[in-house]
Amino acid sequence: MASIDSPAHRRSLAEHAERLFRFGEASRTPLGFGWLGDDGALEPARPVELWITCRMTHVYALAALLGRPGATELVDHGVAALTGAFADSEHGGWFPALDPASGAPTSEVKDAYPHAFVILAASSAAAAGRPGARELLDEALAVSLEHFWDEAAGMVVESWDRTFTEPEAYRGINANMHTVEAYLAAWGVTRERAWLDRALRIVERAIAFARANSWRLPEHFDPDWQPLLDYNKDAPAHPFRPYGATIGHWLEWARLTLHARAELLALGEDPPAWLLDDATALFDAAVREGWAADGEPGFVYTVDWDGRPVVRERMHWVLCEALGAAAALHEATGDERFVEPYLAWWSYAEEHFVDDDGGSWWHELSPRHEVSRTVWDGKADLYHAVQATLVPRLPLAPALAPALAAGLLRP
Repeated sequence: MASIDSPAHRRSLAEHAERLFRFGEASRTPLGFGWLGDDGALEPARPVELWITCRMTHVYALAALLGRPGATELVDHGVAALTGAFADSEHGGWFPALDPASGAPTSEVKDAYPHAFVILAASSAAAAGRPGARELLDEALAVSLEHFWDEAAGMVVESWDRTFTEPEAYRGINANMHTVEAYLAAWGVTRERAWLDRALRIVERAIAFARANSWRLPEHFDPDWQPLLDYNKDAPAHPFRPYGATIGHWLEWARLTLHARAELLALGEDPPAWLLDDATALFDAAVREGWAADGEPGFVYTVDWDGRPVVRERMHWVLCEALGAAAALHEATGDERFVEPYLAWWSYAEEHFVDDDGGSWWHELSPRHEVSRTVWDGKADLYHAVQATLVPRLPLAPALAPALAAGLLRP
């Protein structure tokens, strides 16, 4: 049987990553990184998004740590955008999007989701040794701690107005999930234990919500962290707040839980058994209820509270997270049962999602694997696909960029 660990497979992953890095170079704009269309050309009229700029800065920091020529310039460009155009010098934090012509903010809401990616981008850039990155990381962590971290809840709040005085009466699991990733990355760079402990607190509470709901993790909550199970029932295909349970997040939480567990192991500590047990249960539930749930190959986007498909489109990021979760479980357990689906999903990705002609991955396909644009159009994001090429080639701790900086990449 082929293996996740084989040198041939790792070479294939490296080739995938290089094609992605090359595709994303066109996203650079004067203000940061922009949205790419199906053909890889920049869509110049679209706002320049904070979350995309952060993710691309992170991606090219990984590329720089891999020794890719020209990557450091792109990382420095991203750091400059985050310390310049996106930064709110009056009230702190970062604007969510900028007008590509004027550079003015198109919104003044301060969201936890893109602010988590500021931490991730700064952490990765700092791990790559880029100038100004550590100062940016310190600022991003200070903003997160002051405005987003809720010590009593052990979670982050969702969003504020520009002045950080009026919070949104909503709490979301998605922003918390990416905050876990960000805090683990920050821990990897700063070695300040509080960031690991905060990440573990978020994981513990989020996984408890899933465990109490047959692993169908609620996404939306009120300010007291009571689930809002009918939230956005009239907008089921929302890109960030869809109705129901999001299969890809079960997979992403499974992987992040294993990263957090590995951090404890690396410290010589005995992690609670539930970290591995529940990560495995989340993965198994996602495969059971998400893969071919409507009779066609691929993972559906969302299911309802009885496990029935709601939005059936196949998202590239969900498949990427399935690959990452399977690789992480194999790394954590050595269990060969995760190898077969992992390899089958890579074959499926290469057949349907990887665009050999236009580059990158199609971001959304219909249940019959035709290009679809119900939720996403274009090819805005390299983050999930690039990480899917790296998770199988690195240990589960430390985070990706610190692991590359430490020379832990498997040839």
